Amino acid sequence: MQANRVWRSLLVVAFTVVALVTLAAAAHAEGKIGYIDSFRIRKEFKEFAEAQANFDKEIAVWQAGLDSVRQELEAAAAEYQRQRLILSEDARTRKEDELRTAEQKFQEQTNALFGPDGQAERRNAELVKPILEKINAVLEKVAIENNYDYIFDTVNGNIAYSRKELDLTDTILAELNKLD
Repeated sequence: MQANRVWRSLLVVAFTVVALVTLAAAAHAEGKIGYIDSFRIRKEFKEFAEAQANFDKEIAVWQAGLDSVRQELEAAAAEYQRQRLILSEDARTRKEDELRTAEQKFQEQTNALFGPDGQAERRNAELVKPILEKINAVLEKVAIENNYDYIFDTVNGNIAYSRKELDLTDTILAELNKLD
């Protein structure tokens, strides 16, 4: 009976030691994790904000040009509606064809500017690419220097919960601002 108790105690101690060693190894294997807020980096990194402001100005100019063409189309359509009843059949057909062609050109111009792979999309990529390369280089530098295994971006919804002290956004912004 006494031997069974000793044996059981030794098994419990051995199991506890194995469990503690396993937990310690697992905790060490998890690595260091941090996160950033890429929305904040885009908003607060001066170079990114300047590129966005330049892009917005270009968009405004393109949009103003399209608005001007749209107004001309609307004025031509209104003029046609006023004169429609006094025009001959041939003149009406010709005017309708002209309006249809002008509308198609307008749609093509709009798509060339703002459609998929349009001028706006290409220009945005052109402005943003070098900035994103800088951000990624700094992100990698901070991760390596601080021995992080993972850094997540909260904007993508990849983190449901995190401790505030793991936020690396201020560090990334400080490093990016040193680049100037």
